[in-house]
Amino acid sequence: MTRSIAAAYRAGELPAFFRLPAGDLATAASEPRLDVDRAALANALRAYHRDLGTLDAAVEAQLTRLAHPAARVVVTGQQAGLLTGPAYSVHKGADAALLARQLDREDAPVIPVYWVASQDHDAAEVASTTLLDHAEELHRLTLDLPQGVPVGRVPWRPEWTEAVWGLLDRFDTAPEYRAAVRARVEQAIRGGGSFADVFARLIHGLLAPTGLLVLDPLHPALAHLMAPTLARELACPLEGPARIEAAARRLEAVGFPPQLRRPAGATNLFLEEEDGQRRLLRFDGRQFHTDTRLYTREELLAVLEAGPTRLTPAAGLRPVVQDALLPTLAFVVGPGEIAYGAQLREVYELHGLRQPLLWPRLSVTWLEPNVVRLLSRLQATAAEVQADPEGVLGRALARERGAAAASAERLAALDAELRALTAELAALDPTLEGAAERTRARTTARVAHLQTLALRALARQEDERARQLTRLKRHLLPNGVPQEREMNFLTFLLKHGEEPLRKLLSLPPGAQAEVPLS
Repeated sequence: MTRSIAAAYRAGELPAFFRLPAGDLATAASEPRLDVDRAALANALRAYHRDLGTLDAAVEAQLTRLAHPAARVVVTGQQAGLLTGPAYSVHKGADAALLARQLDREDAPVIPVYWVASQDHDAAEVASTTLLDHAEELHRLTLDLPQGVPVGRVPWRPEWTEAVWGLLDRFDTAPEYRAAVRARVEQAIRGGGSFADVFARLIHGLLAPTGLLVLDPLHPALAHLMAPTLARELACPLEGPARIEAAARRLEAVGFPPQLRRPAGATNLFLEEEDGQRRLLRFDGRQFHTDTRLYTREELLAVLEAGPTRLTPAAGLRPVVQDALLPTLAFVVGPGEIAYGAQLREVYELHGLRQPLLWPRLSVTWLEPNVVRLLSRLQATAAEVQADPEGVLGRALARERGAAAASAERLAALDAELRALTAELAALDPTLEGAAERTRARTTARVAHLQTLALRALARQEDERARQLTRLKRHLLPNGVPQEREMNFLTFLLKHGEEPLRKLLSLPPGAQAEVPLS
């Protein structure tokens, strides 16, 4: 079984790959960042919020606090998904706000910031979203975003607005909840701008009461502040990728699959070319090139000077650019970002920076009343259903039918008996110990496999319980994906009003929770 870098990090393993261990807030808070021009950052964010249409008294107050010489930020970010994308996009922003609130002090303000990944050009990852209505009908909407173009360059289209209204009109729920969500979406779309702008307004609208600021790296005022980091990367374009590859080899040596690979000649930079396509820059030791043409370093520096939004970081540099711009105390991240982080410690050092504390993000599975009832009947948690739905059903049926042969207790008893027998045989003849142990392991594994097959056979035979499981999977594993990675957070606002948002913002930072809704 493949080992998870994120799980190892949470467990305190891999210290050589992360500067700070998971949860070390004390050290992170004691390391002030004095090399960030907080006033310039606050002014750039002010210009962005003004252009976005979200600059109000509350945002101004947060920008004033950000300009404080001891201010720090808790930052998170996500691709700009349709209507906020999967629920964890909102969960991450909430976690940044919750952690910032816990760490905030009058003499050392801590401000939550949401980095909108507007530079991303993978349309397939952001163009769709999934919602589940009261009739338990899954609704999936997909828009026709252009491929290869940063989503921050893609204007929001009137036909997309009509598609969204059609989706909300089809959604089976109380009219007042539909109207409230429609008002949020309408406000986000009314401001115009890009696909990413609509995402940013929705995220800000949901989480603005927490003091969350949004940040779009394609905004000219912010891109200007990032240009020095990109210029440094142009000066030694293969050193960062080499360090990423070296970390990849070290991870492999200790049994972990690396998340990032940088093939020969690949840099950590993308260039948005004249046709609007965002393409990876490569370097042969003398010249840079994309799939379409060659560039000198001087030409790229001129691009950076004339239009700093056209040169953008790849995944192996994006966190470094972020933390060169921000006085970061903690970076709220998901499992994939933790895996990236294991390879970036020395890339930070290349830019004269310290890798910040990585904070594993809050995770929530929302349990609607019918889901709570079904889980109770099955005597299972949501996480157990998500990990092995058929096994959960099979075990429930086995309990009901008294099928002791398929129980974990019966398997444990068999394994204990075989261990005792192995020890007795070894005492009679020590040369038999290895063969006896191998036989025990094979026997126990084979019986466990047969138990699994028996439980699944029981599950297939039971129509009513199978229907219950199908309903559970629609809620907890929509389209075969864990709920918060597929279901849009607006699903829960559409069905339960503001209750999910209130409950989300009452959780402790970093919580791993199954939260019932009324």
